[in-house]
Amino acid sequence: MSDNYNEYTDSSSEYSYETDPPKKPKKHRGLKAIAFLLCLAIVGGGSVQLYKFMNDTKLDSSQLTEAAETQNNFREKKDEMENDPETAPEDKEAVNASSNLPSLISIAARKDAKYLPDIVDEVMPSVVGISSNFEISKTYNTWSFFGMQPETQTQNVVGTGTGIVMTSDGYIITNAHVIYESEYGGGEAKEVSVLLSDETEYKAKIIAYDRETDLAVLKINASDLTPAQFGDSDDLRVGELVIAVGNPLGFELFGSVTSGIVSALNRQISIDDKDMTLIQTDAPINEGNSGGPLLNSCGQVIGINSAKMGSSYGSATVEGLGFAIPITEAKVIIDDLINNGYVTGRPKIGVSTYDITEAYAKYYDTPMGLYVQSVSEGGAADKAGIKHGDIIIEIEGEAVTTADEMHKIRDQHKAGDTITMKIYRDGEEIELELTLEEDVTNKTAKADIPFSAEDPTYNN
Repeated sequence: MSDNYNEYTDSSSEYSYETDPPKKPKKHRGLKAIAFLLCLAIVGGGSVQLYKFMNDTKLDSSQLTEAAETQNNFREKKDEMENDPETAPEDKEAVNASSNLPSLISIAARKDAKYLPDIVDEVMPSVVGISSNFEISKTYNTWSFFGMQPETQTQNVVGTGTGIVMTSDGYIITNAHVIYESEYGGGEAKEVSVLLSDETEYKAKIIAYDRETDLAVLKINASDLTPAQFGDSDDLRVGELVIAVGNPLGFELFGSVTSGIVSALNRQISIDDKDMTLIQTDAPINEGNSGGPLLNSCGQVIGINSAKMGSSYGSATVEGLGFAIPITEAKVIIDDLINNGYVTGRPKIGVSTYDITEAYAKYYDTPMGLYVQSVSEGGAADKAGIKHGDIIIEIEGEAVTTADEMHKIRDQHKAGDTITMKIYRDGEEIELELTLEEDVTNKTAKADIPFSAEDPTYNN
C-alpha cells in the first residue's frame, strides 16, 4: 500500500494481479506497475485504537540527525583549532573533550554489541522472501439482454512478505497475514513459495497459523539452512538500538536493512478488533517487511516485524511508528503451531450472541446484555445449561453489555477454568457455573500431515 489512511497497516507486502509469482532479485529487475493493492488481516475495516499513545515520548529521527550534526560541528571546530597556532591550549583542551562524545549508535547499543555489518552478514542467510498466491472473487453488475445481472470474476493475486529461518531443516516463521488474506475473502493462500538469500526457490507447505497473534509456520524441503539466533525480548530497554531486515515492496529490494531504537515496550494497541501487545520502534518498516526479523545489537531476533502506523493519523502526520511481535511471546505460539496445529489452552464459551442496545432493552422490557442467538451443541455453554434466547448479563460478577466485554473476561482465564455467569430468562435471573472448553476452531488440519521429502509438490 502506497498510502495509509488513519489506520495501522500490516507491513506485509504489495499485492498485484499477476499470473506468475514475483521474480527473483537481479535476474528480473522488479515488480512493475501495481494494478491492485490489498490490505491483509491486520488492517481490517474496523476502527483503530491506540491507547496512551500521546503520553509517551521517544527519540525520533530529527533528534538523531541533530545529534549527528552536533558531533560533526565539534570535529570541524577541533580541526580548525588544532591547525591554528594562535589558539590557546586551554581552548584546544575544551574542544577535544567535547568532540569525544560517543555516537548515538554506540550509546544505544548493548555492552556486548557486534559490529553492524557483521550482524547483517550473519543474519542475511536466515532472511527469506515469501510469495503467496490468493484467489480473489469479485462480483460486478453488468448489463445483459435480461437487464442488470451480477457477474463474479476470480482473479489471481500475488503478495510478498518476509520470513525467518527457524531451523536448519526448513521451518520458516512469518506473519499469518502474509499467507492468509481476509480483507477481500481470499482466505488461505493457494500456493506459497520461499526465496532464499542465495536465490534458491522452494515450494512451501503451510504447517499452521494463528490469526489472533498474527503468526504462521511454513516448511520447505531443504537442509543445511542457516537458522537465525533468537534472543529474549524481555531484556529489551526503551532507547536500545534495533535493526530490521526485510523485503519492502517486493523482492526487488530483497534484504533491505534499516535501524532505529526501541520507542516503547508493551505497547497496547487494537488492530482489526484484535488487542495486541507489541514492541514499538522507529526503525523503518514498510510493506513487504512483515514476518521479518527485528534484531538487537548482538544480532539476535527479538521481534517479528508486523505492522506500522500510516503516514496520516487524523489531522496529524506521523512517521517512524513500526511495531513488532515480541519473540519471547511468539516462541510459545510457534511451538504450539508446530506441535499441535493451533494455540492450546485458549478458552471458549460456545455461544453466538448479539449486543442488546439500550433502546431494544426499553422497548422489550429486558435488561441490557448479550442475547444468545445460538449455542454450540455439546460445548461449554450447552453443558452449563445456557439456551437460545437467554440474555447473559454478568460474568464473574461483572456486568457485560457487549461481546468484547465478554471476551475480555473470558480471556483472563484458560481452558478448564470454571466461571460464574448470570443470565436472564423468562423474567428471572439465573446464576450458572460454566467450565471453559479449549478452542480448537483455528486448528490447521495440515499440521497433522507429516512433511514428506518424496512429495513432489514441495520440491524446489
